[in-house]
Amino acid sequence: MDVRELTPSELNRAERELWAHYHHQTVDRVNDRLFAAFAGKKLIGVSRCSRHPDCLEVDSVYVLDDYRRHGFARSVMHRLIEECGRQETLYLYSKFALVDFYGSLGFYPITEKELPKTIRSRFEFSREFIEGTEICHMKRDPAPLFTELIKNE
Repeated sequence: MDVRELTPSELNRAERELWAHYHHQTVDRVNDRLFAAFAGKKLIGVSRCSRHPDCLEVDSVYVLDDYRRHGFARSVMHRLIEECGRQETLYLYSKFALVDFYGSLGFYPITEKELPKTIRSRFEFSREFIEGTEICHMKRDPAPLFTELIKNE
């Protein structure tokens, strides 16, 4: 398995090969960084880190159904955290079922009021879309060496 950041020329692959199955997400070429897992040449999983004016947000962690429960989501998140979360705080919102997964990566629950303004505004705007979905806002403080967390697993 190869896990790495997608190059600018590869960004459309996430839209075409993965997000077509998951909310039809699109890439913001200016503000997004995507980290992907490959099985051979096949793109099988991705995580996105989006830069907002006031923070970094983790969004759209997705692995193709046939490849789930094999550690690919954890692998792309490790790479994202190493590259984006070393010196900056990361925010995300998680389905309740995934809170333990994100917790194992150093994220912890916060209140909606603790979200940066940009994410809070976007969340308010999309509240109707996620209505009925039990979610938890989470935060991960910067950590100089993510490998220390991996050693403790």
